[in-house]
Amino acid sequence: MDRLDKARIVEAHEPHWPTIWIWIGFLAAFVAAEGLLAWSLINGPLWLIAMLTIIVAHLMHAHILAFHETSHGTLCPGKFWNEIIGLFIGSLSFQGLTAFRAVHSAHHRHLGTERDEELWPFVVSSVPRWARRLIALYELTLGITYTPLLCVRTFCRSESPISDRGARRRAANEYMLMAVVWAVILGLVAYWAAWKFLVVLYVIPGVLAGNMHSLRKYIEHMGLMSSTILGSTRSIVPASFWGRFVAFSLFNITYHGVHHRYAKIPQARLPELTSLLRAPGDDEPAPFSSYWAAFCEMWRSLSDPRVGAQWRETRSADVTEKQTLAA
Repeated sequence: MDRLDKARIVEAHEPHWPTIWIWIGFLAAFVAAEGLLAWSLINGPLWLIAMLTIIVAHLMHAHILAFHETSHGTLCPGKFWNEIIGLFIGSLSFQGLTAFRAVHSAHHRHLGTERDEELWPFVVSSVPRWARRLIALYELTLGITYTPLLCVRTFCRSESPISDRGARRRAANEYMLMAVVWAVILGLVAYWAAWKFLVVLYVIPGVLAGNMHSLRKYIEHMGLMSSTILGSTRSIVPASFWGRFVAFSLFNITYHGVHHRYAKIPQARLPELTSLLRAPGDDEPAPFSSYWAAFCEMWRSLSDPRVGAQWRETRSADVTEKQTLAA
């Protein structure tokens, strides 16, 4: 990497305000889409309700990625507002910011190893295939609950990475805040007898958004068994206008190898650094041109869902043992 490249990377880490305005635009679009969905539930045809539900689900998925940005401290250069927005999104999506930050930080520090909290249990070679298949099925169908439960597991388990007393107190307070927020929401829904609106405006698109999030995460990592960053990630460099629009609406998370190499670069800057997705090595997939192409490559791995170089070592050990027994 020459000095110019290093200078560009340093500059890309500078505080970046446009990302927060992008999120505000998505928030306005979400509120408008929810309003239209509420109106269509009363007055509109079924096809309009279905179309708006998909749009709301996609915007919810975008907010999950905005929450991801707050965990890195890159959604807003101002730390106070970054944390407030993270607590706001997290409370509505059943995720504590501190717990998720610990899970996601372990994912970046220990990508694809058995210490990768976010890809548990697919990184643990002692977990049997039937159990990994069952958990993958659960995550891909009820993703809205899976990531929150994964964060609770990280918070509660022995040897939790959330070991600092102050961090644990903050994480517990965030869970209490979440309980209060949802007690108020459910109380208002009960008072107004608006259960139908809760189901249509939140539950159904929320389930879809959670599944979109899980599927996207699988496309990014599932089935990759490398010890390098680029070998453990699938990146997508969209070739079409609509592909670039989808990437923009998902905070450019598609440039995933760049994000894992430099996690503190705001997502809005990632398309400028696609040169960092260098020519692949033997076990490093080249960037894909679409989500569909990456999905087709990932799909085959779901018969035996796993991530990480430790699986190659396990397979090699199994082969050696079988050869010894045969001899």
